[in-house]
Amino acid sequence: MKRTQLLAHLEGLLQPWNVKDYAPNGLQVEGRDEIQHIVTAVTASQSVIDRAVELNADMVLVHHGYFWKGEAPQITGMKHKRLRALLVNDINLVGYHLPLDIHPTLGNNAQLAKALGMIITGPMEVDNEHSVAVCARLDPPIDGAELARRIEAVLGRPPLHIKGHDRPISSLGICSGGAQDYIDLAASRGLDGYLSGEVSERTYYSATEQGIDYFAAGHHATERGGIQALGNHLAQEFNLQISFVDSANPV
Repeated sequence: MKRTQLLAHLEGLLQPWNVKDYAPNGLQVEGRDEIQHIVTAVTASQSVIDRAVELNADMVLVHHGYFWKGEAPQITGMKHKRLRALLVNDINLVGYHLPLDIHPTLGNNAQLAKALGMIITGPMEVDNEHSVAVCARLDPPIDGAELARRIEAVLGRPPLHIKGHDRPISSLGICSGGAQDYIDLAASRGLDGYLSGEVSERTYYSATEQGIDYFAAGHHATERGGIQALGNHLAQEFNLQISFVDSANPV
């Protein structure tokens, strides 16, 4: 299909205008016009681009693309090598960051909740229907250690579990990636636990002093679901060839 048709579909599906982001969403590097084979990945790393070149892919579609707010504008070093590989091989780069986090069915938070057997009950930011963080319900409730084991089974890695209380967990805040500082909002909402990807030194005190369990399950690990779901959607909708490249990342 034509790149313009695919981009129009992605824009309508993910509606990037609904959220203020830190990087451009959509087409970031222009390549060939005809799209048949797409490599999907969490991040447009060099290893992902190299794999796309090997597969003769027409597009790399990712959650973490380029041109982040505040980054140096010079095209040198690592950035030059990545961009050169894309341009020389005429490969499109398309990225959707927060719009992919918040999509109600294909998004990272939605996919995490589904995989963990939870039901999303609404936004964590009460006055924002496009809240990046969401509230979810566990029925029946389980204790924190059991939830940690469930997270490990789903994501393939044990989370860092900071125990804040002894009660069963029935309500959980979820925000994939590097959103550990939403823990204070989760605590103010009276949630039993909060799940994100990363952790900071201060997170320990927020959890233990406010009585909320925290689960740091990995930035990369918590954001594989959305891009895979989006790739599956495109394969079914347009009969495109999709290759998910899961580059190793322990963070």
